[in-house]
Amino acid sequence: MIMTFYKYQGTGNDFIIVDNRLQIIDKNNTKRIAELCDRRFGIGADGFILLENDVASDFKMVYYNSDGNESSMCGNGGRCIVAFAKFLGIIKNKAAFHAIDGLHKAKIENNIVHLQMQDVNEINVYSQHLFLDTGSPHHVEMVSSLNEYNVKEKGAAIRYGEPYGKAGSNVNFVEQISNNQFAVRTYERGVEDETLSCGTGVTAVALAMHKTAKALTNEIHLKTQGGQLKVSFLADANGYKDIWLIGLAEQVFKGNIEW
Repeated sequence: MIMTFYKYQGTGNDFIIVDNRLQIIDKNNTKRIAELCDRRFGIGADGFILLENDVASDFKMVYYNSDGNESSMCGNGGRCIVAFAKFLGIIKNKAAFHAIDGLHKAKIENNIVHLQMQDVNEINVYSQHLFLDTGSPHHVEMVSSLNEYNVKEKGAAIRYGEPYGKAGSNVNFVEQISNNQFAVRTYERGVEDETLSCGTGVTAVALAMHKTAKALTNEIHLKTQGGQLKVSFLADANGYKDIWLIGLAEQVFKGNIEW
């Protein structure tokens, strides 16, 4: 079978996206998904996304990491699938869609995609790091000299180490630039390497920096290896709500390949 696919990127976090409303893709074929995500023998991507029909919202997002396994929420992938839905004519400038972690709202303004993330009611603060779940689990750790930091080696050690074990965690290394701006580099589980950007990761960093009073505003700018993102939110005694991940999402190319 010949499959039509689209390549999208959001601050360098890239995805193969397929319109699967007719259920043409065998979602159990994880080996093929991994092959397509391979950067040398396939199309190359950090993740593989299916857009499907959903009875209760505009569409459903099914997300796979580049290792071929279905995974937890991907923020940049969520922004990209919203742009794809607009390209297909499913939505105009507003959307509501279901992902593995529940319902998300989104809007597009001047090609900038605003994606509403799930509320976060618990942030665990430790002596050297923080841990929270923003749709995916995230370890957040402040470091110095971030540009020279060995993210792959240090990130892998934390991802596979205690207390995360086999299930693992994404790992974010952070350096403060100014009162409300931070540089972030992320090691992503499932990709098992550093990615140029991670949407749930920068969301976790923004909340963690506010929680520890390193950021004093509710609109935080995040500099990733792939570009700039912004996270806004409301904070109260119960946690964080009305959280929005904001940034550009672009179609890179379209192609056909044998499934």
